Amino acid sequence: METSLEQILQDGKLLRQVNDLIVAHLRDNNLNQAAIAVASATMTPLNVESPPNKLIELVAKGLAVERDEAFRGVAPAAALFDYGSAAIPAGYGLVPPPRITSVDFSAVQDTKGASKSFPKHETRHVSEHKNVARCARFSPDGRYVATGSADTSIKLFEISKIKQMMLPDTRDGPVRPVIRTFYDHLQPVNDLDFHPQSTILISGAKDHTIKFFDFSKTAAKRAYRVIQDTHNVRSVSFHPSGEFLLAGTDHSIPHLYDINTFQCYLSANAPEIGGNGAINQVRYSSTGGTYVTASKDGAVRIWDGVTAQCVRSMVGAHGSAEATSASFTKDQRFVLSCGKDSAVKLWEVGTGRLVKQYVGATHTQLRCQAVFNETEEFVLSIDEPSNEIVVWDALTAEKVARWPSNHTGAPRCLEHSPTESAFISCGTDRSVRFWKETL
Repeated sequence: METSLEQILQDGKLLRQVNDLIVAHLRDNNLNQAAIAVASATMTPLNVESPPNKLIELVAKGLAVERDEAFRGVAPAAALFDYGSAAIPAGYGLVPPPRITSVDFSAVQDTKGASKSFPKHETRHVSEHKNVARCARFSPDGRYVATGSADTSIKLFEISKIKQMMLPDTRDGPVRPVIRTFYDHLQPVNDLDFHPQSTILISGAKDHTIKFFDFSKTAAKRAYRVIQDTHNVRSVSFHPSGEFLLAGTDHSIPHLYDINTFQCYLSANAPEIGGNGAINQVRYSSTGGTYVTASKDGAVRIWDGVTAQCVRSMVGAHGSAEATSASFTKDQRFVLSCGKDSAVKLWEVGTGRLVKQYVGATHTQLRCQAVFNETEEFVLSIDEPSNEIVVWDALTAEKVARWPSNHTGAPRCLEHSPTESAFISCGTDRSVRFWKETL
């Protein structure tokens, strides 16, 4: 079938637009020789006008669409890293759809007395670090969970093996749910994250480094790539495209890294932040269009994912107490935060308005988190004095459960699976516990 003249013209226009974006991107990043070469080869004006970072924005959006297609079962794009002969787990990165759609908090009318019951869970001690277990993170597909410790180690668990371990009759003998242990940090591990498509785990630590571990390689004990930061790395978060990562550090501005070049970017118009603005947690939204920080100065701040500009500050979100965690809802319209003022709060991103408060859990000592369950119907956090896990109905803000944590000291970290009714608790008693719904 012959291509129409209209189609040829349309393709030519698109090609010119792509060339314009490439030339502008190279020029704006001071890659002048490359810009001149591309402009000459494609007959593109060297002074072509294009909004700053437009090419990066479009690529990020395109990769986010690809990832969304992967959610729906479309085969994901090729891995971003060269693994050689490494065996990559089949289907890693394919995230099953949630059991129900996420909650629309803006549609709330009179919800009094309409709280749901949180399903009963069983729990099991699955491992123990040699010092405080400081952090935990699930992989996007829910098949793995990793924990990091003050003993500088990182443990990687396979969820299917944890579940097998919890069966009453395990005929094949003891099951070892820890499939990898990494030793490569010199100081305590603060946070972890999984690459969205590839079998890469990153860690941020007090030794001012971000380390990359390839967990498809069974013999690997150490990182294969390292980013040396200038500060204590308190929190890390991958962009949904996997091409960038954020580091929340003792510095008050998030550090944005290109993982291919290791180049670090900082916001040029950051808000005035005092001397106590160290970032306890940083998290991207589901598309990478925005990210959120929770800081020691009590503020929760929203940042533009393309320009790295702070677009909204909830100053004093947790009074003068530290804001210890902040994360987006799946629809990116709200942020759930937690602080050492014993408050758990839900904020509307567009206006900065406080929408919900979840009260009844005291946390003033540890940098604990508040997390949604996988359907966003419930919020979970820690009550330190009673050493209990507290659960609220996310929509009504009514407390619906209080469970003994089964730890000998209050858990420092709660992390919920993104794909099923299961979560991890770990903390000062060094132990790691897995919780799953009792069917």
